[in-house]
Amino acid sequence: MLELTYHWEGDYLIADLEPPEAPRIGKYGTMRHNYLRDYHRGIFDGMLLSGKLNAHLEEVDREANEMTERLTTQMAKAEGVTEQLKAADQMKWVKRMNSIQDRAEEIVTNELIYC
Repeated sequence: MLELTYHWEGDYLIADLEPPEAPRIGKYGTMRHNYLRDYHRGIFDGMLLSGKLNAHLEEVDREANEMTERLTTQMAKAEGVTEQLKAADQMKWVKRMNSIQDRAEEIVTNELIYC
């Protein structure tokens, strides 16, 4: 049960309320927030009212970042994008890494964000 305390300010009794801590979410947590808010309003409102939304967004953001990093590493290894390529032809390495990162992000958004 919620216990409120109050303090006097002049002639007024004011409740001592603390705003909830702002969530520590990044790109993927923000994307998930917007998706739930825009397309699954019932789930969004339920999580918001129960106080579980921020923890969910932080978890999705963490998982998405880990998955993106893991997929990028695996794809780069499978496609032979190495430090030797970077040293030999830097522009080719950048082009291939950008492609790999885009594909990894697409997988992550479909698997974790827009589900």
